[in-house]
Amino acid sequence: MKEIKNILICGAGMMGKNIGYVFASNPSFQVGMYDLYPTDVGAGIRTNTRQLLDKGVITEQELSDRLSRISFTNDIDSDLVKNADLVIEAVFEDMKIKRETFAKLEARCRPDTIFCTNSSVMSPSEISAELQHRERFVGTHFWNPGHLIPLVEVVKSDASSDEVAQTVMEVLRSVGKKPVLCKKDVPGFIANRMQHALWREAISIVENGIADAATVDEAVRYSFGLRLPQLGPMENADMVGTDLTYNIHDYILRDLEDSHEPSPLLKQLRDEGKIGFKTGEGFQKWTPEQVAQSNAELNEYLIRMLYGK
Repeated sequence: MKEIKNILICGAGMMGKNIGYVFASNPSFQVGMYDLYPTDVGAGIRTNTRQLLDKGVITEQELSDRLSRISFTNDIDSDLVKNADLVIEAVFEDMKIKRETFAKLEARCRPDTIFCTNSSVMSPSEISAELQHRERFVGTHFWNPGHLIPLVEVVKSDASSDEVAQTVMEVLRSVGKKPVLCKKDVPGFIANRMQHALWREAISIVENGIADAATVDEAVRYSFGLRLPQLGPMENADMVGTDLTYNIHDYILRDLEDSHEPSPLLKQLRDEGKIGFKTGEGFQKWTPEQVAQSNAELNEYLIRMLYGK
């Protein structure tokens, strides 16, 4: 495996800062962060990790140690860029911007530098299409919040080498992440394909008057949602038996939502400006206090599940 010591995070927004914090957990790594604009990375990381400090998951000393291994630059010709062994791009979700970013990086980094894109939806094959060394490029989809959710999807492009993919997997394991390998570059990769299949059915249930939005969420929270962290769908299918799974599917699949277009209800809400937390109304109505509570309780739940705090 290629030795990795110097890691560069390209893009110092919320996700970029969280990714930098994660890699700084390994004392063997020096983490550089690059952004076009001056950014107080330390202050941002302290804000993002406040709940971890408050819950006693990390100590002030541990946080200070991590921050000491992170350096920031807004000079793309900096040694932090030129000396990178592995780069993770976390810039705006725009194909043109991502391609331009990697073209600039390839002109400055070594030919053996591993390139990763943190895009949650865009094709690694398409992003890397114009690079000279496409075999060293993979997707690394960190889930938000990136410093809490363990999963990272390592997505092979149509040119990624097995060695590069495995190297990235090992690096991610070394900082406590749970990497999974997506063998084919398909829209949504692995987890988002399953998540949005569920969302499509949930929205269809509301649209067709079977249940309201709050009821749909309760049905998930207090049934299969409870066991999902312990029992995944494939293990569950084996548990009940592939024969029973077959019989259920033979009966129910023809009645499930299979539209290839977004729901008309979803389009209506979007067109009416009812876009959820940001406007106070989507499928349900939300006060600013409820929005703040939902966001805080999600992080608290994740910390409790992952760290028992």
